[in-house]
Amino acid sequence: FITGKGRCNLTNACETVEDLLQSVVSNPKFLYSAFYQCTNQQVMDFFEKLGVPLKVERGGRVFPRSDKSSDVIRALEQRMKKLRVSVHLDTRVKELVLKGQEGGIPGKRIQGIRLSNGTVVEGDRVLVAAGGRSYPTTGADDSGYLLAKEAGHEIVPPIPSLAPLLVREEYVRRLQGLSLRN
Repeated sequence: FITGKGRCNLTNACETVEDLLQSVVSNPKFLYSAFYQCTNQQVMDFFEKLGVPLKVERGGRVFPRSDKSSDVIRALEQRMKKLRVSVHLDTRVKELVLKGQEGGIPGKRIQGIRLSNGTVVEGDRVLVAAGGRSYPTTGADDSGYLLAKEAGHEIVPPIPSLAPLLVREEYVRRLQGLSLRN
């Protein structure tokens, strides 16, 4: 609901993946593998096949033609339901369920997650998508970093990017929600 001013900016309609990588502000190498495994064109095709007509705007930004992020969310919900994906809303992940040595190789293998209510959800893969501290009203905090560290990942101290601007002056509140074109 929050990307593209609530319209859901899905991707960019660049001609090549290299063009897309050049638009990444910091550390494009991190996204190299992901962008080549699932290109921006594949993302657009995916949503079109889910019944979400798309449009391309200035700068190659891709949005649902309806300008409603709820259309994207509804399409994803329907797809997940068809695939019988288990979704747990308003539930915190307490910890990762780790398995010890695998095949004689020291290390940890993630088997699933333990929810705050004690439920264990097992899976072949676990994707930690917890956001960060910069937008606490979405429920995001630093728990994703803690889970990743628990699994043995090195955590590079995060640097703020898109973050709220906090000011003391009362008059600034009247400017809230003001959007300037271009």
